[in-house]
Amino acid sequence: MFISVLDLFKIGIGPSSSHTVGPMRAAHDFAATLAQQGLIDRVCRIEVRLYGSLSATGIGHGTDRAVVAGLMGARPDEVEPDFLTTAVEQVRRDGQLALLGRHMLPFDWERDMRLLPVSLAYHPNAMRLTAFDADASAVYENTYYSVGGGFVVDEAQAQAGSTAEAEVALPYPFDTGAEMLAQCHRHGLRISALMLANEGAWRGEADTRAALQRIWAAMRSCVARGITQEGVLPGGLKVRRRAAALHRKLAERGTGHNLISDTMAALDWIDLYALAVNEENAGGGRVVTAPTNGAAGIIPAVLHYYMDFMPGSSERDVETFLLAAAAVGALCKKNASISGAEVGCQGEVGSACAMAAAGLAEVLGGTPEQVENAAEIGLEHNLGLTCDPVGGLVQIPCIERNAMAAVKAINAAQLALRGDGAHAISLDQVILTMRDTGRDMLDKYKETSRGGLAVSFPAC
Repeated sequence: MFISVLDLFKIGIGPSSSHTVGPMRAAHDFAATLAQQGLIDRVCRIEVRLYGSLSATGIGHGTDRAVVAGLMGARPDEVEPDFLTTAVEQVRRDGQLALLGRHMLPFDWERDMRLLPVSLAYHPNAMRLTAFDADASAVYENTYYSVGGGFVVDEAQAQAGSTAEAEVALPYPFDTGAEMLAQCHRHGLRISALMLANEGAWRGEADTRAALQRIWAAMRSCVARGITQEGVLPGGLKVRRRAAALHRKLAERGTGHNLISDTMAALDWIDLYALAVNEENAGGGRVVTAPTNGAAGIIPAVLHYYMDFMPGSSERDVETFLLAAAAVGALCKKNASISGAEVGCQGEVGSACAMAAAGLAEVLGGTPEQVENAAEIGLEHNLGLTCDPVGGLVQIPCIERNAMAAVKAINAAQLALRGDGAHAISLDQVILTMRDTGRDMLDKYKETSRGGLAVSFPAC
């Protein structure tokens, strides 16, 4: 099984792909199944149970609101951000929920939204939804696992050992970085061209290119909105948005530089783009999972800077960048994880850093070996990175961490392009190391806010 570029890059809602986007998709699927089975009119009550990491940090990540929005018919790629602060808050206030927007039933937030501090075996991001009839009998129940990046697996898929990805026949299949390089050499293709050909298993080339441009447009819109918003982010940590003030300073300075000059100005702009995206994400705005919401600023920051300041950049470069990045992201997800609740932040920020490094090396003309090397460097130097958000919010250290990783991705590409692609440790070895490190990592460092920075911050 392989993962499409459009599965890795999904338009969604902040602040978390695993804790907001995935649960909203799962709840929408649950409600839609009730309708498809002709059960919706029998439903008199729905109970939501959040387990593991969804229970530990779900409130800070908006999981409860996302589930309610999904039950009401909202989808993360379509819902307006304000919906979560208007319609959903009305449910909390009035105690009435319109299932799929048409079937009214009572919803007591304290009774029907249960947070259980235990983990289910398949994945730490688990939720169980149960619909009851007038006799308090369950008419339908399902368990869903939000496995990172907005991907969702239900109980039947988990029991069968299947995944959220579709099984398709690809012209150039690869399950490892070594196989990817072998396919490139065998057929004389760059990594982006290999990925584009594989995308043909899902849709035509023109449709893939158009979809990638829509993804880029959503990334640009997120940055554009992020550099205009000011004030304090929600959640109680009193984290102040910085992107708008930084943008004003940089605009006054001017933009007379490019990718190979004025290093400090380059860092400022890269920081700006990453901060803008992740402040939008923390504020519940519309972002692109890349490959997750918590790491959503890294790829847009690197690509934005390349497109804005590299002479001769073009729309085709966007597609090339995202395709090469997706090849690396697919390997990370398939052979390890992109879920902070499963392997820590190395799976989110580390994977995104590797993806951005690969995309940049590709558009700068790197060979397949140099692109693979860039990804390896980007991921290797994020190994062991914990996921310990303060207050269960995707703010500290998440926002700045994206800016740091974006700069690291550019340096990784730079190092790789200065070599010939030969290196001692392969991307495959680093991905497996990330998987094993994640397994060894204590749960308190995996998106539970029970260790690390999350407990070093004073409560008052």
